[in-house]
Amino acid sequence: MMKPVPTRTDMPRTLVIVPAYNEADSLPRVLSDLATHAPWADVVVVDDCSTDRTAEVARLRGVSVLSLPCNLGVGGAMQTGYLYAARRRYDVAVQFDGDGQHRANQIEPLVSTLAGERVDLVIGSRLLEKVGFRFAFARFVGSRLLAGLIRLLTGVRTTDPTSGFRAASSRAIRFFARHYPQTYLGDTAEALVWAARQKMRIREIPTRMRQRQGGASAATNFKGLLHMLRITLAVFVDCLEPRVKEDDDRAAQEAPARLPHATKEVDDAATDSGR
Repeated sequence: MMKPVPTRTDMPRTLVIVPAYNEADSLPRVLSDLATHAPWADVVVVDDCSTDRTAEVARLRGVSVLSLPCNLGVGGAMQTGYLYAARRRYDVAVQFDGDGQHRANQIEPLVSTLAGERVDLVIGSRLLEKVGFRFAFARFVGSRLLAGLIRLLTGVRTTDPTSGFRAASSRAIRFFARHYPQTYLGDTAEALVWAARQKMRIREIPTRMRQRQGGASAATNFKGLLHMLRITLAVFVDCLEPRVKEDDDRAAQEAPARLPHATKEVDDAATDSGR
């Protein structure tokens, strides 16, 4: 028997953040999937200065759109989404890729785990159970090495540190709105390290994902290996830096500061309705 779709009254107030760069081909399926399986959640598409019809496609589907005036990468797009979520005081923010890999019916387990176990970050893992997801060789090897490194440096056990499918609590939202890595894979592995160093409670659950449906992959095998080496160095550097005093972030609950790298247009985009 199919499990009924939750309603807004059943779930915490949730925002699904969809960072998108040239994802006009995939977005219709992605947004239809969200409307069908997560109608209880609000959706914002962060258009990372796409050169195709990404923003137009999203607006035609009736979701909020934040259009960045320059390409910031996934890290910048996600931080913009977190800033938007913090200013609107969402209880939960879910990172959901615009390329069609993530499944909307897997959002509810992430959010329910976050709320039920009172943790700060829940990661959907493609490797916790055998779910048949095919990794590029370099990406798989790099991910396993990163998992070992993160466990060694932070004590956090993870099987899939590069998974971009995750749910963040209100505490994590406020933190990420002001402090978020900008490097490639920083939105996944490096953000995980930052959260662990802040003593946030982190949980990993198995999830099913699709293979990429459209758009362009951020890295080939060779480029992916180089990026993995760079993110490994970044993780080491992160662990040498002092922890951020989150007491200094209390003002973020009322009016989070502008992004350190943002233009006035980006700050305005996260402040306005996004329609």
